[in-house]
Order: sequence, then structure tokens, then C-alpha cells
Amino acid sequence: MTDGVYKVSEVLDYLEQVTKADPFLTNLCVEGEVSGVNYNSRGHIYFNLKDETAAMSVAMWKSFRETGIDFTLKDGDKVVIRGYFNLYKERGTISIVARSIKKQGKGELYQKFLELKEKLEDKGMFDEMYKQPIPKYATRIGVVTAPTGAAIHDIIRNARIQNPGVEIILSPAIVQGPAASKSIADAIRRIDPLGLDLLIVGRGGGDIEDLWCFNEEEVAEAIFQAKTPIISAVGHETDTTIADFVADLRVATPTEAAKKACFSMSDMKDHLYRTEEEFDYRMNDILHRNRMQIERYKETILRFSPAQRLKSMREHLEFVSAHLNQKMTTKTNEMRQRISTLAGLFDAASPAKRLAGGYSYVVTEKGERLFEASQVEVGEEISLYLKKGELKAKVIERVVKDK
Repeated sequence: MTDGVYKVSEVLDYLEQVTKADPFLTNLCVEGEVSGVNYNSRGHIYFNLKDETAAMSVAMWKSFRETGIDFTLKDGDKVVIRGYFNLYKERGTISIVARSIKKQGKGELYQKFLELKEKLEDKGMFDEMYKQPIPKYATRIGVVTAPTGAAIHDIIRNARIQNPGVEIILSPAIVQGPAASKSIADAIRRIDPLGLDLLIVGRGGGDIEDLWCFNEEEVAEAIFQAKTPIISAVGHETDTTIADFVADLRVATPTEAAKKACFSMSDMKDHLYRTEEEFDYRMNDILHRNRMQIERYKETILRFSPAQRLKSMREHLEFVSAHLNQKMTTKTNEMRQRISTLAGLFDAASPAKRLAGGYSYVVTEKGERLFEASQVEVGEEISLYLKKGELKAKVIERVVKDK
């Protein structure tokens, strides 16, 4: 210490002495709701204990688990813990070390989740009969999530890895907090009439409190009533929300949603090549079998000389030849139609076709396609995708013309 100025370690040493000397802090009994449970590899348990307005970190060491808890702790449990106040000097953090944990029944949020799940299930909103199929060749995809953060960036990046020509339209929403459920429902209703191929609704992972907006009835109703097929991508693998049950397809993360939503251009090209090869193989096989059958009929005719037999065999041969030719023609038309359809899809989705004529594909910082000068402000960065290469540019002037 110098002139009343203390080192960090000195302050923390003092606080540690105070906490160890205070009988209240050495034998705490606290109730609350559990979230963020983590059983680590050393056998310790870490979690948060929350009430309506505050939260604290709690740890239970492996040595206390043997006698201090008789159930598997999970998010949503309402518990009473008994333990002591702990100061971790290396990080300057405080927590409670639990000597015992007693279950008081399921937490209020988890109970609300179960009640709404049962209510909507009784109304049939989870029934498979209402699930819409996810289109295999989607080229226009809507996203309902926060306009910033990892989720939208992961979706855009992975979608364009799959298919550089995919069009992504963001309908921004608040995805956490009291206003989130209305914001998400409004964003779904706003984008649903645009006639897109499908929607992705979601956000990254979090505690039950962070994801709670996706457990609200207003969001469930908006998803259920949407005409556009919806993929729910809320949280991580262990997180399940009401939105997951109502959506047409549930995936674990926004990254996985982008991969499910977009078809792979390279896979489609391979499929087209395989279809062409299959067509050639089948046609050659049909021609070969037809020739072999005609040869057999010729041999049969030559073995029998009576005129009537010869006439009968010739007539039969003509009939079989006509029938085989008709089948071959029908099969040829079917295969050509199949290749034409796939080629059309491939050609329509190819960004190269759009860029070959000297056009560029322009998107905003948020990944939205740029149609009008009014969509951006002076100073914003934009990306230009050309036939060969990509340009990053900054808007220095904006001229907005009346329609």
C-alpha cells in the first residue's frame, strides 16, 4: 500500500477475510431457479441460481456431491441450496459453493413451458398432418432473426457455400427480452406474403430465459398460420422450444438450417451428370435387348418353312417391333423431359448465367440484394459479385429517382 492506494490483491485479500469472518456468508441458505447447468469432466457442477431480478453463480464440488444431492440437476429446477460465499481471487469473481442442494419442484418457467406445450398439443398444432414439406430446390429464402449477431452471419455464409446464387431476405426481429415474442411474430407475418420458398426462424443458443420468446403462444400461432414452410433453428442440440414443435422442420442450429434450406449446386451438377449417364445406359440396354429379341425371331422364322407359319411369325414380329419401338420412344421422351427439367433448374439457379452478360450481383452489408439506391446510405459498404471475382465498395453518392 502507498498513500492510500491499494493493490488489487490487497483489496481481494481483505474481502476474503471479511467473507470468512461473517457467519451469514459462511452458512447461506438460498432458493431460486436453476439454469445453465454444467457437469464438468472432474465431477464438479456449475450453474446459475436466479429469481425474477437477479442471478448468482453456484458451484458444487465433487466432494460435496456424494452426500449433498440425490438427483440429477437440470435447467428449470427450483431448488434450495445451502453453502458458503466464495471469492475467486485470480479472476475477482464471487460465487456460492453449495454443500447441499434440495429440489423444491420444477421452476416456474419450465412449468409454463409444459402447460403451453400440452395446450397447443391438444389443439393439434404439433400434428404431422399440418407439416408442410421443405422444398428441395429453394432459391429465395427468408430469415427471421436479429439483424446482427452470429445467427444471420452463419446462415448467409453457409447458404452461399451451398449455392452462391441463393437469395436471402431478412425480416429483422428482436430475439430476446420482453418485446421479443411480438417482434418475432410480426416479422413472420410481415415476410410470409412475399411468396418465398421457405423461412428460417431462430437464433443462437442460450439459457431458458434467453430462449423464452420462442416458447410464447403468439410466436407459435404465427408459425402455425404461415403459408410458407418454416425451419425452426433455435439454440443448440439440447435446447427445445415450442417453436420447434410447431415448425415444419426443426434443426439444432442456424448453421444447420442454412445447409438444410439450400440445395448444393455441385451436388445438383453431379446429379444431372448421373441422370444423363443413366439415360444413356438404359437406352443402350433397351436397344440391345430389342436387337437380341429380333434376332431370335428371325432364327425362329428360318427354322420353320411353311408359308402360313412364316406369315404368322412375320406378323408377330411386326407387332413386337412396333410395341418395342413405342416403349422405347416413350422411355426416351420421359428421360429427355427429366434431363430438360433438371437442366432448367440448374440453369435458372446458376449465378454464372446472370453474371455472364456483364451484370453484377450487388448485396448490402446485411446480405440483402440491392434493388434501389434508397436501400443504402452514403458511407455503407456493398459487395459486387462479378462473373470473375468479387468487389468490395463504399457508397460515396446516392441518387434516388422517383418511380
